[in-house]
Amino acid sequence: MKKWIIRGLALVLLAVFFYFLFACGHKKAEIKLVAASRGDIQEKALAVGTIEPEKEIKVKSTIPGIVSEVLFKVGDFVRAGAPLFKISPNPTPLEYVEARRAMELAEVTMRKIKGDWTRQLELYQGNLISKAEMEAIEGAYREAELRFRTSSERFELLEKGRIRMANRDIDSLVNSPIGGIVLSQGVFQGDPVVPLTNYQPGTELCSLADMGSLLFKGTVDEIDVGKIADGMPAEIQIGALPDAKIPGRVDRIFPKAKKEGNATLFDIWVLISDSAGATLRAGFSATASIRIRESRGAVLIPERLILFEDGKKFVEVPDGEKTRKVELRTGLSDGLNIEVLDGLKEGDQVVERPPREIK
Repeated sequence: MKKWIIRGLALVLLAVFFYFLFACGHKKAEIKLVAASRGDIQEKALAVGTIEPEKEIKVKSTIPGIVSEVLFKVGDFVRAGAPLFKISPNPTPLEYVEARRAMELAEVTMRKIKGDWTRQLELYQGNLISKAEMEAIEGAYREAELRFRTSSERFELLEKGRIRMANRDIDSLVNSPIGGIVLSQGVFQGDPVVPLTNYQPGTELCSLADMGSLLFKGTVDEIDVGKIADGMPAEIQIGALPDAKIPGRVDRIFPKAKKEGNATLFDIWVLISDSAGATLRAGFSATASIRIRESRGAVLIPERLILFEDGKKFVEVPDGEKTRKVELRTGLSDGLNIEVLDGLKEGDQVVERPPREIK
């Protein structure tokens, strides 16, 4: 008898334990109601990139040598034609000797032909040679004289780095091709300079840009690129200037995609029309929100409330103590809210169930 009493108490305790366990575990989840509201919504495409000058010039030298003087500081504004670098010639011993010997050889040749020209002139004045013979020796003398002058100027430029010819000073200064801000400096005093030729790119001395004309250069996903067109308005946000919102418009969409990881992206340029009082610098990281479409005074609900079944969209609405599903026809979405075209009206209550617990 005592054994049966113990077994009975054990069963009662076990029943009580499972009752509390299931009662607590299956407590009816509380639901919230969200009212459909009226407002404005925009569909946007997001591009990620940087702020860059529309035109950036890489300055290079056409003469070799050593940088003897830098005539600017990074960040300075320089006018077109202003001197930037002074390059001192630095010929090799072989180049120096060859230039000097070429000048001396040209001088010897010129003197020899000048003597022939003097003798021929005497013969011509005595009617002993024809006019054609006289013109031939005179042409040879003028050619030799020109070759000597050319070799002399080349040697002087190689030795001193400057000459004056035809009332014009020719020196080894590198001048600014445009007016703009100096963005970067590639060489310093004492650095060697390799010239720009048809066979080599040459040393980049510095870079210049007109900072009054800036672009946002970025990439947009292939999903959005078909919705974007030239001239669409955009709003640019810069990471370093969180309070600045820079207006712009789409200037160019590149026709060919590129791969970055598993993503297919298209390059896009957005022309900045107004800096909105912000100080913009080349290289700023930025994002551009491109406005594709917008709807004003639309009925909106949070997009998280949408249910998908068999390719259709539904929401739950209260129906007495129960709920029922209502099919919707939707429009624009901005990722947070969605436009309701049919199925709900302003002020209608929509059920928002709490998120499921992860076990």
